[in-house]
Amino acid sequence: MKKTVSVLLAGAVLAGALAGCGNNNGGNAQQPSGEEGGSTAFKIGGTGPLTGGDAIYGNAVKNAAQIAVDEINALGGIQFELNMQDDEGDPEKAANAYNKLKDWGMQLSLVSVTTKPAEATSVNHNEDRIFGLTPSASSMAVTEGKDNVYQMCFTDPGQGTASADYIAEQGLGEKIAIIYKNDDTYSTGIYEKFVAEAEAKGLNIVSTGTFTTSSQTDFNVQLSEAKNAGADLVFLPIYYTPASLILNQANSMGYTPKFFGVDGMDGILTVKNFDTSLAEGVMLLTPFNADAEDEKTQNFVQKYQELYGDVPNQFAADAYDCVYAYYQALTNAGATPDMSAEELCDLMIEQFSTMTFDGLTGEGMTWTDGQVSKSPKGMVIQNGAYVGM
Repeated sequence: MKKTVSVLLAGAVLAGALAGCGNNNGGNAQQPSGEEGGSTAFKIGGTGPLTGGDAIYGNAVKNAAQIAVDEINALGGIQFELNMQDDEGDPEKAANAYNKLKDWGMQLSLVSVTTKPAEATSVNHNEDRIFGLTPSASSMAVTEGKDNVYQMCFTDPGQGTASADYIAEQGLGEKIAIIYKNDDTYSTGIYEKFVAEAEAKGLNIVSTGTFTTSSQTDFNVQLSEAKNAGADLVFLPIYYTPASLILNQANSMGYTPKFFGVDGMDGILTVKNFDTSLAEGVMLLTPFNADAEDEKTQNFVQKYQELYGDVPNQFAADAYDCVYAYYQALTNAGATPDMSAEELCDLMIEQFSTMTFDGLTGEGMTWTDGQVSKSPKGMVIQNGAYVGM
């Protein structure tokens, strides 16, 4: 049975506005929140970097998921209890956090926020028959061979293909340079598909530079090569921290190409001691536009800003959608919180493989082999804010 929850989303936003919501506690892990007693609420768990260099992603997921939980709980029907554990972006710590969540009684999961931890814990989810829906771990390895692990985010290959298509269709660059992290699954996955699609679309790649975790502070060689090759657009399938250094070093050498990134770039405006004016004109693909004028987006952004003081990024929007997708699937299936994780897993597989979902990050979303189908949106940074292109 195919249903959408666009009406429910709007209703929940209004209901949530009347209820106290959110939990902006500090510390290394979020305490469970929701209905008292696990027998009356579905237990949703997840891991992510709540501290450390990637904390912007983990906390965005935690915060937005909490907003969705509180909105849904305020409706008075299905109730959720959320427990996010800090994994610091480390696979081993994610495995330990997963075990804590399992002992807690986790019935449904947001898996892990970042790729390597999710690749590790997705195996546990499959073995333990706990259904997982990750908002942001985009590697194909997260879902491959696991019938009960799904993604709300684009896959890495999908981002690479979509980026090449967008650059070609919009005529954004005649000579393309690429700088990617070749010891990172996320970056290499996007890079490989970008190159293949760029060739198919007739894009001219004139320079390819690489770096690793141990060398992600000095990009002068890669930038000099791109500049000498005459590249007028540099594609950056990387996270925002090294991207901020690349922008700074390009400025220092007087190199002013267009820069085009992917979802990992979302957050560059929050880097400490970074001159955000250097990000002016940077483009990226994302499924979420915080400046969109539809009511659902505006209400979500307003609530997030009121509670957490920041504009929500794509990771936040995907997490919000994850909780509402669970809400739809559980409602359609007639599930009850006294069901075991394994029973719920079977129901969720049935629902997610057939349902259509409308959310903040896309309309008419469907899933095949755990991977979501939805359209990306082009964004550009203007006057210190993300603006739809």
